[in-house]
Amino acid sequence: MKIRKVLVTAANPRQRTLPLQTLIDPRGEPKSALQVVLEEAAGAGIEEFGVVVCPGDESAYAEACGALRDRVRFIPQPAARGYGHAVLCGRSFIGDEPFLHLVGDHLPVSHTATSCARQLIEVAVAEDATVSAVQPTRESQLTAFGAVGGRLVGGERPLYQVESVLEKPTPTVAEQQLIVPGLRAGFYLCFFGMHVLGPEVFGLLEELGRAEPDRPLGLSPALHLLAARRRHLALSVAGRRFDIGAPYGLLFAQLALSLSGRDRDRVLTQLVELLATRAD
Repeated sequence: MKIRKVLVTAANPRQRTLPLQTLIDPRGEPKSALQVVLEEAAGAGIEEFGVVVCPGDESAYAEACGALRDRVRFIPQPAARGYGHAVLCGRSFIGDEPFLHLVGDHLPVSHTATSCARQLIEVAVAEDATVSAVQPTRESQLTAFGAVGGRLVGGERPLYQVESVLEKPTPTVAEQQLIVPGLRAGFYLCFFGMHVLGPEVFGLLEELGRAEPDRPLGLSPALHLLAARRRHLALSVAGRRFDIGAPYGLLFAQLALSLSGRDRDRVLTQLVELLATRAD
């Protein structure tokens, strides 16, 4: 298995400006959130970049790509028919290859020298399987993410066999259907906004679309079908994802980027000063 392409979804009409927001990266350079996401993929060895956008947003997104601008292909999603439909729009770009999938409003920050995307790709290649990145998440945040249930299969590695996938479950439903043995009480494995998927996911999305043509098409139901038919793994990556569309999400993402880079001491000093001022 070789992963050459990335498909980034950024066409949600309610969140279409989030990937255009400017942050300071760990090297102290101003970049758009989209550029941070694209560079995450490039650093993991990706060669071709596809970004699904709302029609008419191509120019703004092109400006936000930075040095990768000439290597990015923009794919319009003609109608807002759901996250899964946005992924399906990338079918002609991906072809019959496995691919990395990222979302434009989630920023990953690795806890190690190996990026989150590279961690995921290395496991997908070694296991020759679909692998979704996950993060242990408090049950109070369940309604913001897709979540998986399954069992640990990686020994000392945090690698899980996925048995079920639900989109934004309530804590009650998660407790009944998404228990993962060994995970801390009150925590569930929620998606990281990063997957290595095979081209079969497009057929599953089409199957779901035909079954319920009047409903928005989600990705989680397709992954649930996939887990029932083929080997689907979940890796708890050494890092954290930051949903910049959540309350204070952009702030937390910026802090995480800053604290992982060259200006860590400066940012910590200013935070302490701010807290001290607030205490007074």
